Amino acid sequence: MRRLLFISLLTLFLSACGMNMYDQPKVEWEERTPFLPGNVGVQPIPDGTVSRQRGAVDESFYSGIGDQGLISESPIPVSVEFLERGQERYNIYCSPCHNFNGNGLGVIVQKGMVQPSSFHEQRLRDQPIGYFYSAITNGFGRMYSYASRVPPEDRWAISSYIKALQLSQNAQLADVPEEFQNQLEPPASEPASETAEVGQ
Repeated sequence: MRRLLFISLLTLFLSACGMNMYDQPKVEWEERTPFLPGNVGVQPIPDGTVSRQRGAVDESFYSGIGDQGLISESPIPVSVEFLERGQERYNIYCSPCHNFNGNGLGVIVQKGMVQPSSFHEQRLRDQPIGYFYSAITNGFGRMYSYASRVPPEDRWAISSYIKALQLSQNAQLADVPEEFQNQLEPPASEPASETAEVGQ
């Protein structure tokens, strides 16, 4: 008797739980509707809207493009921790194609994929940081957009790391602060016989 009562109550309870809440009438993202301006569900963000997550952030933070064109400096202060974060994200998302040193010979290129440009070409060394942020956000050539995978802060960290990587791979002794120059050792030269063997 108790079991029959339990089954009856369970059946009554489950029959009351329909999909009415889920399937209620509503306007979907790109659905047409006569109730909103332009007769579409998607509406522009009202002027003065402030992000709950980031506060009042300039639009260039999300695009890499300011009033004068591509941004030349990171909107996030660059620190060692910020560059380390950029290196970590770069190694995950960028190195398979661009390689860890940015020369464009990543592991998938070695497996037969088309080689991307080296970050150390003069053309790319001359580009401002906003160029790399924009490429990560929008995609470039065969590279698809990473906007859905990498949040804006990490895109700026990666872009900052790329600029640091460019500097590190093309640095001169004069670029090193004087107090550290005496700690650097000149590269060891190979013996002439070994050099000759490599050339043969």
